[in-house]
Amino acid sequence: MKPKLLTTLQTYDRLQFRHDAVAGATVALVALPLSIAIAIASGAPPAAGISTAVVGGLLISALGGSRVQIGGPTGAFIVVVYGVISKHGLSGLHLATLMAGIILVIGGLVRAGRLIRLIPEAVIEGFTIGIALVIAISQLKDLAGLTTPPLPAEFIPKLKELWASRATVDLPSLALGSATIAGIALIRRLAPQFRGRAVVVLLASGIAFFALPSVDTVNSRFGELPHGLPMPRMPAASWPLILQMAPAALTIALLAGIESLLSALVADRLIGGAHRTSAELIAQGAANIASPLFGGMPATGAVARTATNVDAGGRTPVAGIIHAVLILAAMALLAPLAGALALPALAGLLVITAWTMSEPHRWSHRLAMPKWELGLLLLTAAMTVLVDLTVAIGVGTLVGLTLQWLKRGKHTAV
Repeated sequence: MKPKLLTTLQTYDRLQFRHDAVAGATVALVALPLSIAIAIASGAPPAAGISTAVVGGLLISALGGSRVQIGGPTGAFIVVVYGVISKHGLSGLHLATLMAGIILVIGGLVRAGRLIRLIPEAVIEGFTIGIALVIAISQLKDLAGLTTPPLPAEFIPKLKELWASRATVDLPSLALGSATIAGIALIRRLAPQFRGRAVVVLLASGIAFFALPSVDTVNSRFGELPHGLPMPRMPAASWPLILQMAPAALTIALLAGIESLLSALVADRLIGGAHRTSAELIAQGAANIASPLFGGMPATGAVARTATNVDAGGRTPVAGIIHAVLILAAMALLAPLAGALALPALAGLLVITAWTMSEPHRWSHRLAMPKWELGLLLLTAAMTVLVDLTVAIGVGTLVGLTLQWLKRGKHTAV
C-alpha cells in the first residue's frame, strides 16, 4: 500500500524533474478546458471541474500506486453526476462523493481491487460504449446552441426534449462546434503526436469572442470563475440522507474503482511498470473524500490524460502533482481567460472525447467475438443508455459469469 511517490523519490534527479515538469505542463493544458467541459456537461458549475482536477489530481498522484496516473474529473462520470444532481442537487452529490471515497478507502484496505478481474471484458467495453453515446447526445444542446428547459437525466426523454427544441438552433454556435470537432480530428489525423485539443478550443473561443456575440461562453452562462479554491466545508448529512444517497455513493465508488484500475493497467503497458492496486484505491478514496469538501465532483484516474503524461515524458507522480499545481495557478491568474471559453467549442471537445472512449478501431475485434460475448457487450451498452449504469454493470457481470460457468460446465462434460 506504499505510494509510488515515496518509491520514485529515492532515485529522483534533476533530469527527471525536467521531464516531469514538461509533462505536467502539457497535461495541465489539456486538463483545464476538459475539466470545465465535464463539469458543465454534468450539470455542475465549471469551478467544480477545476477544483476536482486540482484536489483530486494532487491526491491521486501523491498517494497513488501508479507512477504516471493522472487523476481528475472524467467523462465516464457525466451520466452518474448529472443524474445525482438532477435528483438531489449539488449538496447531495457532495455527500455521495464523500461516502464513495470512504468506500474506496475501505476497499483498498481489504484489497478489493482484485475483484475487478471478475468483470468480463465485454461488460467493461459495453458500458464504456454506452457512456460514450450518452455523453455525445448530451452535448447537442451546447453544440448547436439550443434553447431548452433543463434536460432530464433519462436518455429517451432527453432525446425528445432536444428534438422538440430543434427550431432554436443557433447557426453560429453549430458552425463553431462543428469546426472544433473537425479541427481536433484533423490534427489527430495529420499530427497525432501533437496534443492540439486545447489549442483548437482556444482558437474557436477567440473567434467567438471577437466575431460571434450570440455564442454562449462559460462567463455568460455561469458568471465569473473564482480565482482560487473555496474554503473546505463538510456537506450536510443526516442518517436519513446518508441512507438515501447510499445507492449513488456505491455507483460512484464502483465506477471510480473500475476506471482508475483500468487506467492504471493501461499506464503499466505504456511504461512497462506495475501499479499497486490497494494504494491506488486508497488514493482514489482520499481524492473523493477531499474533492467535495472544496465543491468538487468525483475524481478518478483518466486514461487520456495519463497517456498524454506518458507521451510528454512523465515517469513519476511528480508530473501529476505539477499538473495540479499549474491548474491551481491558472485558476488564480487566468480565470477571465478560462471564462471566455465558448460552450460550443467545449461541447465539441467532449464529442471527440466520447468518440475516443468508444474505441471505434476495436469494432473489427468486437464483431469477431463469440456471439455470447458480443451479445453481452450490446446488452450492457443498451442497459447503460436506457436503464442505469449500476444495473448495467451488475446484470452484465452476473450474466457474463453465468455464461462462463455454463460454458465451462459443457467443456467439463465433454
